[in-house]
Amino acid sequence: MPRLRPCLTLLSLLPSFALAAPACQPGQAIDESGFLNIGGIEQWVTIQGDNCANPVLLVAHGGPANPYTPFGGGPYAAWRKDYTVVHWDQRGGGMTYGRNRPAEDEPLTVEQIRDDGLELARHIRQRFNKRKLILMGSSWGSIVGANMVRKDPEQFCAWVGVAQVVGGRQNRGNWNTVLERARAADDKATVAQLEALGPPPWTNPRNFGILRRAIRKYELQVTEPTVASWWKVLPAYATPQAKADYDAGEDYSFINFVGWKGDGMLSKVDMYKLGTRFALPVYIVQGTEDLLTEAKVTRPYYEAISAPDKAYIEVPRAGHDPNGPLIEAQKRVLDERVRSKCS
Repeated sequence: MPRLRPCLTLLSLLPSFALAAPACQPGQAIDESGFLNIGGIEQWVTIQGDNCANPVLLVAHGGPANPYTPFGGGPYAAWRKDYTVVHWDQRGGGMTYGRNRPAEDEPLTVEQIRDDGLELARHIRQRFNKRKLILMGSSWGSIVGANMVRKDPEQFCAWVGVAQVVGGRQNRGNWNTVLERARAADDKATVAQLEALGPPPWTNPRNFGILRRAIRKYELQVTEPTVASWWKVLPAYATPQAKADYDAGEDYSFINFVGWKGDGMLSKVDMYKLGTRFALPVYIVQGTEDLLTEAKVTRPYYEAISAPDKAYIEVPRAGHDPNGPLIEAQKRVLDERVRSKCS
């Protein structure tokens, strides 16, 4: 496995991994960052943990194009005591976008990112001499992760889907849910906005963003606030160029996600068609107040799943975005249901 060079500065875009690094030894801590050739392009990866003997957790970030790397792992930073945590800026996002800026009309697909993730998993398993990894993904990352474990389950000891997306068609009901909330609150401005949009599917990519802002507004009223310190950008990622690349990657990936005419990646997502029979344990973590990927959609999908072990964990006072209760629930799942399967 190529070795990740320590992160010194991003101003000059760090070099790619060195070759033929020794395996990380039990008891040894690790804190590495750098570019790795994955899927024919250089992609940014960070690996951090206090003990290489710990299970390795590969995190598929959400967004698309919202990697955790600029925030030092954000809500997962404290997990390094018990797990070796791997983050990667997916194709089209963050540092990877900056290194490989695509043309505006260059397509981005779930299948590309799925295969990138599987290639990365193979590298990580070799680097740490692990038979299998834990895979976890939230929101967009739940799409990527589910596709990864369906295609190559042998690389993973468990799949943890958080705020699980079920499908472009199945998740459309949130427009009506939020509209009902706004009417009940006599929120005339939000009602007018949502009624002007009409129910999805839409042909204007801006519409999804309008709905997303309304969802956040109503989730914030009934959930615990997020932890502000999670989102403090590390100095190395706070350069003007790094910020510009992050924002540009978000724009590029978002358009590919929704499509100019509602025909983007989301429109093709259907977890039922992907298949509900899994060859590894599956755990779904669901905020009870999530209005983007609602429990009334994720629960039936979970019930349809066949797996060696499975659990559906509902989290009160949690919505779609990470907050204390949601992150704590994920950690409990890893500690109580997953760790023993992944030693």
